[in-house]
Amino acid sequence: MSEAIIRWIGGPVLHARTRDDFRVGEAIEVGFDRRPGEVIRLQGDELVGQVYEDTTGLRPGDAVRGTGSPLSIRLGPRLLGRIFDGLLRPLEEGAEADAAIPFQALVRIGDRLAPGSPIGELPSDGVRQQCLLPPRIGGTVERIVSDGLHSPDAILCTIRDTAGAIHDIGFFHHWPIRQARPVRERLPADEPMITGQRILDTLFPVARGGQAAIPGGFGTGKTITQHQLAKWSDAEIIVFIGCGERGNEMTEVLREFPELKDPRTGRPLMERTILIANTSNMPVAAREVSIYTGITLAEYYRDMGKSVAVFADSTSRWAEALRELAARLEEMPAEEGFPATLPTRLAQFYERGGAVTTLAGERGSVSIVGAVSPPGGDFSEPVTQHTRRFIRCFWALDTELANARHYPSIHWLHSYSEYVEDVGAWWEKQSPDWSEIRIEALTLLQREDRLQQIVKLVGPDALPDSQRLILFIAEILKDGFLAQSAFDENDMYCAPERQVALLRIILTLYRRGRDLIQAGAPLGRLRGLACVPQVMRAKSAIGTPEKLAELQKSVGEELDLLSKEFSKKEPT
Repeated sequence: MSEAIIRWIGGPVLHARTRDDFRVGEAIEVGFDRRPGEVIRLQGDELVGQVYEDTTGLRPGDAVRGTGSPLSIRLGPRLLGRIFDGLLRPLEEGAEADAAIPFQALVRIGDRLAPGSPIGELPSDGVRQQCLLPPRIGGTVERIVSDGLHSPDAILCTIRDTAGAIHDIGFFHHWPIRQARPVRERLPADEPMITGQRILDTLFPVARGGQAAIPGGFGTGKTITQHQLAKWSDAEIIVFIGCGERGNEMTEVLREFPELKDPRTGRPLMERTILIANTSNMPVAAREVSIYTGITLAEYYRDMGKSVAVFADSTSRWAEALRELAARLEEMPAEEGFPATLPTRLAQFYERGGAVTTLAGERGSVSIVGAVSPPGGDFSEPVTQHTRRFIRCFWALDTELANARHYPSIHWLHSYSEYVEDVGAWWEKQSPDWSEIRIEALTLLQREDRLQQIVKLVGPDALPDSQRLILFIAEILKDGFLAQSAFDENDMYCAPERQVALLRIILTLYRRGRDLIQAGAPLGRLRGLACVPQVMRAKSAIGTPEKLAELQKSVGEELDLLSKEFSKKEPT
């Protein structure tokens, strides 16, 4: 075992003298109580490391011991439904560490297995899980245990590789958190991750295996939006990383998540969720590493062929940890004091998402949604700007919308998605006119924004009815479609078919109303139709596509009657 002696220590960063061999990225144990850390730089006979626990009590002369392996986490059963710190150490009491684990073999003696292949299932009432070969081990099955309960440290399978070496496989294996797990092939992200939130799914969709960012100032609803996505998205596994947020905010997550019910199965949502808690009062170095722990967990479940969603709250606090560590390392600062390596580190995180074919031939995906907390809501600051380089979906939260209690407070003019063409084929199978009505709705909102600038100068009464109609329909769009209540049973989740049906009804009112105004009908008559309040309330009052179809018919009938009244007479 390599050993060094601390020469200098300041906060989480230490300098130590050594004559032994260490490697950059190697896990280390510091001091008498063996606090975990990592080598981050080697300079001649001096080692620079960072410690992932409070360094109070450490002093020059204390020992630093190398482990001989990179910083890794142990992957296997009993991760789902648990709460961990940034190094995957449990923060609450879970299943007994020595309790037997059920195992059901999927292979037989003589089978040839590729690296990363499943050797068995872990039966449970919750999420179906598998026991996988490590990504670098494959070969012929020499031995496999019988089905039943086995101790956590049991040898389940023996593999002979092509070189003749024997490998004993158990429930668990270790993987370096800063290294992406290998895949057979990366696939195009051509299916949407359905979130049940209308403004996201219909206007700014994210693909399954895509990368998205939620930037916003204080109080705009970043954490609440991520909670909604975690609860309602159609991902099979949720990894929620609380990275550097306030302790009371993370406490709320830890308290509420175990009480939530999975809307699809009725079972506890925690059965398919892993929480990584690393609050702002925890050691700053551990905050930096928590992001990599979370994404490694996601890749592990992706390798089982599952769709995984990673929610990081927030990457700005993570970047601040990088800045603090860089300052202690006396690195040359770049924009606003952040290290020059910030873009590279962001890329390393977001690029580990994606849809893939696993080593075992399964299709899996990791979707990443990172919250960004720009000071004062300034999207020109470095973390937001560099994040935009590596994501394709940008959900911009707006302070004015949040103050007006319009939730989710995602601004439709400042947000964008580059996945629209990728997922368009999927949506058009659900509704052939999806692309058309989506573009029409966004165009209406853009025109309304320009008209509002005129209204501020001369008032709405100075506008012709054709332009006031745009303002009227845009208000219906904002209140009756884009705003969504998390407390309303019908409105908290909106299925894709309901989303399209709602938007189609509102746009029918616009198209037919535009024709009526051209025929001479006053806007007041259109606003006074009995169906207008029904359209406004449809998002919460109507819960099925069939009932929405009835409303569509009712709107058409009322507009037909108005059209007959104002139809032009034939010239005599």
